[in-house]
Amino acid sequence: MIRCPAILLRSPLALICLLALAAGNVTRASAQSYPARSIKLVVPFGPGGPTDVSARIVAQVVQAGLGTSVVIENRPGAGGAIGTKSVANAEPDGATLLIGTSATLGVVPALVKNPGYDPIKSFAPVAKVADSTLVLVVPANFPANSVQEFVVHAKANPGKLSFASAGVGNQTQLLAELFKSKAGLDIVHVPYKSGAEMVTAILGEQVHMAFPDVSILIPLIREGRLKALAVTSAKRHPQLPDVPTMIESGIPDYVMTFWSGVVAPACTPAELVERLNAAINDGLTSAAVRENLAKVGSEASPGSPQDFADFIVAETRKWSAVARTAGISLE
Repeated sequence: MIRCPAILLRSPLALICLLALAAGNVTRASAQSYPARSIKLVVPFGPGGPTDVSARIVAQVVQAGLGTSVVIENRPGAGGAIGTKSVANAEPDGATLLIGTSATLGVVPALVKNPGYDPIKSFAPVAKVADSTLVLVVPANFPANSVQEFVVHAKANPGKLSFASAGVGNQTQLLAELFKSKAGLDIVHVPYKSGAEMVTAILGEQVHMAFPDVSILIPLIREGRLKALAVTSAKRHPQLPDVPTMIESGIPDYVMTFWSGVVAPACTPAELVERLNAAINDGLTSAAVRENLAKVGSEASPGSPQDFADFIVAETRKWSAVARTAGISLE
């Protein structure tokens, strides 16, 4: 069984968690009949983008694996915190799940003192779904053709270059702030309202650098409208094999991705988590599923619930360290 963290015993979830832990044979019996009704999968963002693709894939494979309908519910707001909080407070019976991401389980808790949930204590990790790299891009006619050339140019022009983000506190800002810190650069932040506006700004040469998600960049890079200097993943992206990683480019310990995965409310019985994990992992082996992920630049990333739990812990520490170094807070 998944154990409820001690901190929750002082929270509104205390009674739910205690009942879940005390269920015993009842839990095993309910696991055998699970799911007794349709499953609600909450996406804490609006429709569109890699997160929605992950949600649709999860809905399909869970429905096929468990023989029940899965209803996707988009609940955007507060950088994903509203939808995420709603699942943290849901009954832990496996009927309500969340597509968690690096933004909601990593960035938001690192920047907001009390987002209404704890990325570790409020959830039972089910399965990681996919990883999507981000790309350091510059305008097509920018004088640098590599990360090291960019660093040299930026150091020769302190305070004269700018980078775009999809908003203050957005993951795209933190990626640039980390790069600035590791390379010792003085570059001005220009926040925009969305990823689309951020890309438009760099296409229009209003800024000199950005870290957009690969899903919207591949056509622009192939057409020569943007210049890709490096990817933020641990290895090169299969659709951009000639673009090196940040580490290959001389920026140490720089591996940051946009990832998605499924979590349930804390204290969801382990038997239900394991059934969900098996259905998702089985679906991720499908060639069709991997092809659909590849269309938005993502790669399947299956594993056990414990693998995902360990990963979330590491991610929360990583993003908290980046936020501290950059001195960013949304309070």
